[in-house]
This record gives sequence, C-alpha cells and structure tokens, in this order.
Amino acid sequence: MKTALFTGSFDPFTVGHADIVKRVLPLFDRLVIGVGVNERKQCRQTADERVAAIRKIYADTPSVSVVAYSDLTIELARREQADVIVRGVRSVKDFEYEREQAEMNRRLSGIETLLLFADPQFSSISSGILRELEHFGRDVSEFVAR
Repeated sequence: MKTALFTGSFDPFTVGHADIVKRVLPLFDRLVIGVGVNERKQCRQTADERVAAIRKIYADTPSVSVVAYSDLTIELARREQADVIVRGVRSVKDFEYEREQAEMNRRLSGIETLLLFADPQFSSISSGILRELEHFGRDVSEFVAR
C-alpha cells in the first residue's frame, strides 16, 4: 500500500489545498493530511478545530486520514509509514522554500517529496492572505474548502 503525506498548517484549509488532495488521491492508496502545530505561527483555529474541519470534508473518503502533529514532518512520515511527502507550490518563492525542505527531509530520512504545482486558478490563494482578508471583515468563504 502506497501512502502519501500532505502537510501544512491549513489555517484555513483552502480550495487550493483541496485541489492538491484531489490530484494526489488517484496516485496513492492512502493519503494522510498532517496538520502542523507550530508555536511560532499565529493560527486563528486550534489544531483540533483544523483537524475536525478537514475530517468533515473527507468523511466519505476512507483513503484519507487527518492527524495533528507538532514534531518534524519526517517523524510523522515515519509514524504513518509514508512513502512520499506531498507539497503544493504556488510560486517561485514557494518552490525555493519547498526545494530546501525536500532536500533536507530526504537527507535526514530518505523520504522523497512530490511537488505539485498549483492550478493557476488557485495560485493566488494562500491561508495567510485569507486570514488577512478576514481580519478586515471580508468574506472568504468562496476560497475555503468545505
């Protein structure tokens, strides 16, 4: 059984994140969505709230599981017996960051990273931008996965 691990803070889980999941599902038998807990980041929702929201989206998809984690991604990958880490890339800036992370993860654990480029219609959507818009009272519901 081939398992992929898709990680992020997912605060909130956007339509872009959901698109990555949709595109990864046919490639693997199992997908674990890892909701990262990073005390250096200001999240609007707790990890439990983010996990619950994503579980609700994939309640009818038995090949998807959702877990929170606060250690290294490679440690979660080992626990979940992931064959690959999946990351989405929206821009050159994202690519450079993800490339560095992928190289270090492979060096430390041997686990490869699969980078999927964002569908152009989702490339300008980021959780950070959505949090900023919400802060100023804007409705972001069209950009949040449900």
